[in-house]
Amino acid sequence: MGTAIELGRRGEEAACRYLEQQGLSVLARNWRCPGGELDIVATDGRRLVVVEVKCRSGTSRGAPLEAVTEAKLARVRRSAQQWLTAHRVGGVEVRYDVVSVEWPPAGRVRLHHLRGV
Repeated sequence: MGTAIELGRRGEEAACRYLEQQGLSVLARNWRCPGGELDIVATDGRRLVVVEVKCRSGTSRGAPLEAVTEAKLARVRRSAQQWLTAHRVGGVEVRYDVVSVEWPPAGRVRLHHLRGV
């Protein structure tokens, strides 16, 4: 699979494809701000959907979802507020999702989508 960065990039690509298949439109990827980064910013036509993506090649370091802590979610929420301000978007509902991607070296990709975390 390559480096952890490459794995993460491929995991985000898989997550984007999945989200688009679910009817979401991706507005931004890897949006950076002073407080952090948003992996994916999307919309379902009614609300903004901010998605944190966690990808692992195995579970030796734990399942991908275990890496999404309360502190990480707080940073994502603060970054989402900065995205809204930077793009002059107001009065819109925001949903926070997590997509975990398990991509074992020899096996099928497993993707799990948690909505509204």
